[in-house]
Amino acid sequence: MTDKADKTPVLVVDDDPSMRAALRQWIRLAGFETKEVATADQAMAKLSPEFGGCVVSDVMLEGEDGVSLLRRIGEQDAELPVVLITGHGDVPMAVEAMRAGAYDFVEKPFDPDHIAEVVRRACDKRTLVLENRQLKAQLADSAGLESRLIGNSPAMQTLRQQVLHFARTDAAVMITGETGTGKEVIAQALHDFSPRKDGPFVAINAAALPEAMVEAELFGHEAGAFTGADKRRIGRIESAGGGVLFLDEIVSMPLALQPKLLRVLQEKQVDRIGGTRPVEVDIRLISAANLDPKEAMAAGRLREDLLFRLNTIELKVPPLRERGRDSLLLFDTFLNRFALQYGLDVPVTSARDEAFLQTYSWPGNVRELRNAAERFVLNAGVGPQPLESLVTGGREGTAPSEESGLKELMDAYERSLIESALHRHGGRIADVMQELNLPRRTLNEKMTRHGLTRDQAGPVEPVAN
Repeated sequence: MTDKADKTPVLVVDDDPSMRAALRQWIRLAGFETKEVATADQAMAKLSPEFGGCVVSDVMLEGEDGVSLLRRIGEQDAELPVVLITGHGDVPMAVEAMRAGAYDFVEKPFDPDHIAEVVRRACDKRTLVLENRQLKAQLADSAGLESRLIGNSPAMQTLRQQVLHFARTDAAVMITGETGTGKEVIAQALHDFSPRKDGPFVAINAAALPEAMVEAELFGHEAGAFTGADKRRIGRIESAGGGVLFLDEIVSMPLALQPKLLRVLQEKQVDRIGGTRPVEVDIRLISAANLDPKEAMAAGRLREDLLFRLNTIELKVPPLRERGRDSLLLFDTFLNRFALQYGLDVPVTSARDEAFLQTYSWPGNVRELRNAAERFVLNAGVGPQPLESLVTGGREGTAPSEESGLKELMDAYERSLIESALHRHGGRIADVMQELNLPRRTLNEKMTRHGLTRDQAGPVEPVAN
């Protein structure tokens, strides 16, 4: 027997203890586990859509008969195999059972090897059914996530895989990335594709609250705890019970409150201000930071012990400038959404607009791109302007002109790639050469042609030419 068969359950339903014992022996010898009950109601209490095996039931039961049980099982899960057993040789009953959806019909007396083979085939079928369901659910989740985390770049494909994988766990997650990259969208997805999806998703921005309010907002307070606290207030942590608490800008949380948050994570209890006893809480914590949390820790803004609790899993969201052609896909998606929202036609982008989409650095990331798409839709019908003008007011100066041909478009894209690499690597030529797979002489020539220098990218290391 395989390990799968060893673990596969078979529910035996028979009101005759001796027959239950015989079926138990034969089915277990075949390598399966058995669960045994005497009535239809007891059987239904043992079954669920996740039940991994099959049901073997006598037709003649005390009270409700096996055919009636078969119909009840079919209403709950029509793909759960049910094998019926009778000692009466009743052909009409066999026909009725098969029409009602029975997997097979076995007459007493029967060969133990025969019943074992029928059970094996029924369980194999159930395994395929459950595997297909799981695959369909995974495909549905993947498709649903693609509509939220849009992009075909390798970085986004990896991020979607990570979100679907880690959503199934209850571990603390820290999401890091620049402002506007969509960290809250990712946090919401971790909630929506998790077992906690039916629980609350409570989001709070630690940087947006006055320091004096953060403690009461997070932990709540009892009536009379301080001036103005005329009644008890449940804090955000308690409100997230059974679900997810998302703390954005975690590095902005006052240092004095960080030990209290750490205790919540360790003890799964929250102390209201003015409270006399802790309150049990069941939450999953997801946090986000637009700074490197290790840098925040080194600067004394984030406690080391809290960081270790927060970043059991760390998801890094790439900036838009590092996502290749995702900017085109995102912009097209936003154009369609805003055109539908405002009841307007979807505007057509020019080659110049598309070149700008890929060459602009998008410091505000996806949030800035979304705003640009909305403005592009709204302006298209009254005074259409190049996307560059809407976004930068002409300050950028690196996008090609309206009359640009293929060469100018390609030059602008090349310049953007090199400039972005220089910024990413702080002007370190060796790292830029490796990322772009360019020899030193070729890179130097291109930088000269595009008017780029290492000094424009920030601190540099001495590199001999």
